[in-house]
Amino acid sequence: MWTHNYTPLSGSLGLSALVAAVPIFTLVVLLGILRKPAWLAALCGLGAAVLMAMGLYGMPAPIVFAAVTYGAAQGLFPIGWVVFTAVLLYRITQETGKFEIIKDSIGSLSSDPRLQALLIAFAFGAFIEGASGFGTPIAVAAAMLTGLGFSPFYAAAICLLANTCPVAFGSIGIPITTLAQVTGLPEMRLSAGVGRICAPLSLFVPSYLIAVMGGMKALKGVLLACVICGISFAGVQFVVSNYVGVQLTDILASLTAMACLALLFKVWKPKDQFAMSEGKSLAEQSVAPVRHPAGEIFMAWLPYILLVIIVLVWGYNQTFLRGVSKVFNWPGLHNAVQIVPPVSKIPGPYAAPYRFDWLSASGTACLIVSVVSAFLLGMSPGKLVSVFFRTVRQLALAELTIACVMGLAYLMNYSGATGTLGLGFAATGVLFPFFSAWLGWLGVFLTGSDTSANALFGNLQVVTANQLNMNSVLMASSNSAGGVMGKMISLTSVAVASAATGMKRADEARLFRFTIRHSVTLATVIGFIVIFYAYVAPQLAP
Repeated sequence: MWTHNYTPLSGSLGLSALVAAVPIFTLVVLLGILRKPAWLAALCGLGAAVLMAMGLYGMPAPIVFAAVTYGAAQGLFPIGWVVFTAVLLYRITQETGKFEIIKDSIGSLSSDPRLQALLIAFAFGAFIEGASGFGTPIAVAAAMLTGLGFSPFYAAAICLLANTCPVAFGSIGIPITTLAQVTGLPEMRLSAGVGRICAPLSLFVPSYLIAVMGGMKALKGVLLACVICGISFAGVQFVVSNYVGVQLTDILASLTAMACLALLFKVWKPKDQFAMSEGKSLAEQSVAPVRHPAGEIFMAWLPYILLVIIVLVWGYNQTFLRGVSKVFNWPGLHNAVQIVPPVSKIPGPYAAPYRFDWLSASGTACLIVSVVSAFLLGMSPGKLVSVFFRTVRQLALAELTIACVMGLAYLMNYSGATGTLGLGFAATGVLFPFFSAWLGWLGVFLTGSDTSANALFGNLQVVTANQLNMNSVLMASSNSAGGVMGKMISLTSVAVASAATGMKRADEARLFRFTIRHSVTLATVIGFIVIFYAYVAPQLAP
């Protein structure tokens, strides 16, 4: 059994952490500075991780290969599977002409792109996040905004920014459930902790989103809608996460926000006009939407109604649906690596089980919705097959990106590089409450998943908190809350948004540069909120 060594370079944690971060630096440089496409950056980052694992940590080549393929498999299923089926569903509504009716029905509520962004990117996206997660809200909401006239770049950017606060409670609360399993801490206390960190941020994210779209002048015109959206979502998020449970937090908060916005749009509209430089023109906004009979509107929205219903049914019947799953230990990796303290409580084998949840996966639910919707909307079998293969071609590079990034992330986990980086953050001592959130941010940036980041760093947060005599529930919660701000810059999210909108490959690096500054800004805010609970008002912490 090959054993982890978290200080392989001269026994120095600092030097080891610098070298362990080389794959991350590779991603940032290629995407943010050299402006290379995401798939190329992911391949190069994976190559750097392989060299680092073998050269610095001395990881045997067969185990390196097994870790990379294990991560790639996790990336393609379930994450890549969800992305593919979500885009397929959108393409079906587009090919049958129903998406035009969806556009008109939203336009009848408001033709203002700022309000459409609040309704679709933030509120509806949060609902899809709560129901399924794993890239689905970005894929669906970004595709919808593109269809409404937003440029692919701005549709992707807006959805990445909006898909922040709901992430910690996504997919029926799986990130928090995973965190509780990893740390052994009570699920409700962790839910309350994440809610108390995220809810204050949820208050102003809608306003932040509009300010990013068009500056303070654009925000001023729709400030009322932003305030109502923020208060309704954050209020319900706080109450449900603290007193009800993780499963319904996103769903109830987003439904409340959507209902409040829909009611507001009935009695109020902005006095000014707004057009994004790469979005709609003012002339397009001034065209009144076509009015459709209620039956047509219902049929147009039926695929997404079915998506929500079936995904919720899937989420609440996981035990039954997983009864037919194929579970096996990944060859050459399962228990071939020994993880040791302080990353783990005691030395022990690093398991590598792979679950092929072919029926219980959200992507399978989405595929069923796609096929049923195609039938209900009158699409012929031949046309459905044609749309299927066009979607395969559209998403080929995006799926490659996801596979490479997840291969990189899992290789860093199993080589011990992630443990080295985590211990580097832990060495910050009294500043750890601030950097605790950044540890979660790093985990999501690497894996693209708050669930994975919690599994990766959750126990390390607790171990470090205990060593520093800090609130372990707060530190574990900050891992999940800080992680949501890494979602918008993870290469999996960038690939999903790019694929869903049909964005030019050259714009992927631009999208990364656009979102990274907002990701850093909001993660910093999370860090200060955690410091507030840790040192200023510990009585308010969970």
